Amino acid sequence: MLNPEGGERAGVGHYTTYLVNNLVTRSSKDTYVLFFDHHMPDSAIKELSSRSNVEIVRFPLSEYKRYLPFGYSHVFVAQALSKANLDLFHSPAYIIPLQYNKPSVITVHDLAIYRNPELFPPKQKFSQKVLVPNSLKKAAHVIAVSEATAKNVRDLFKVSSERLSVIYEGFTKGPRVTVAKKNAVKNKFGIRERYIFFVGTIEPRKNLVALVKAFDQFMNDNYQRHRDLQLVIAGGKGWKHEAIFQAIARAKWSSNIRVIGYVTHEEKMGLLEDSLFFAFPSLWEGFGLPVLEAASLAVPVLTSKISSLPEVAGPGAEYVKPDSIKDIQRGITVLVKGAAKRKSLGNKGKLHAQQFSWRRCATETHAVYRQVVNSQTKKR
Repeated sequence: MLNPEGGERAGVGHYTTYLVNNLVTRSSKDTYVLFFDHHMPDSAIKELSSRSNVEIVRFPLSEYKRYLPFGYSHVFVAQALSKANLDLFHSPAYIIPLQYNKPSVITVHDLAIYRNPELFPPKQKFSQKVLVPNSLKKAAHVIAVSEATAKNVRDLFKVSSERLSVIYEGFTKGPRVTVAKKNAVKNKFGIRERYIFFVGTIEPRKNLVALVKAFDQFMNDNYQRHRDLQLVIAGGKGWKHEAIFQAIARAKWSSNIRVIGYVTHEEKMGLLEDSLFFAFPSLWEGFGLPVLEAASLAVPVLTSKISSLPEVAGPGAEYVKPDSIKDIQRGITVLVKGAAKRKSLGNKGKLHAQQFSWRRCATETHAVYRQVVNSQTKKR
């Protein structure tokens, strides 16, 4: 789960945290056994542990995982799960331990590694070739976070429709960020009043080299009227991030590009809300949570018309071809120069975003649990 004291860096951690928080509050009839390793401080799970329908289990010897990662993940974890005598185990991150063979549900967030393996580190090959296929084969049910991901599950792994459900993620806006706080964040990072915003891991899959080049070309053609415009890039450094920073350094208008690193949820939402628009021309997404967060704030989106992104952005986006710098530049031009267009897309996106909620995600996930447990009961 996500550690509230340590930020929200992991997408799967974000999903797990909000799903669990909504599951445990929807009903007291079921008991939820939540497993944590030694990294999670007691203070971070104090509220969960106080609930009558929650049991907290610490994985044994988790501090030694770094010495024997495979044995720990697939033997010790499996033993801990078996000892808990669960009716159902839900893995929110693709993998069921190899040594665990009791009823399980897995959530699949993204199978882009099978479509574009060159965008991922080689160290993920064992997971790609063995762990994920094995988990998909033995899972009693598979949850996909989008129709695009579900199609990949069916096409690549021949999972039947009866064993597969699409359950969208939700989003969390939190309290409205005040004007004073938003201004403080912009001052902190040297951000001007007019800026295009990106947030996500700085890695090849996010297509930032193309975004930087498209922005640079837009500035080259429109500098006199838009000299104050910035491209603000937020997020931690990922695999092969060097090429992105090289593209920024080579850009003619690099002084108009700000790379601000990791930001907190409050900082992110404040910067999203005040941006001219949110740019996310990704090469592939299993869901695309930042797009949904932008839409929920009535912020227009520039994104790719591929994978799950049209599902999430709906009518609230200007769509571009991610493999075309010229088309990304066209999208930037349309949104920078079109105030009425931005307002229209923002309003449509906000309305579309209302169908996504963690409460709905939890309700539909719980229905899958019931379906699997009832099915297993009938087999006995």
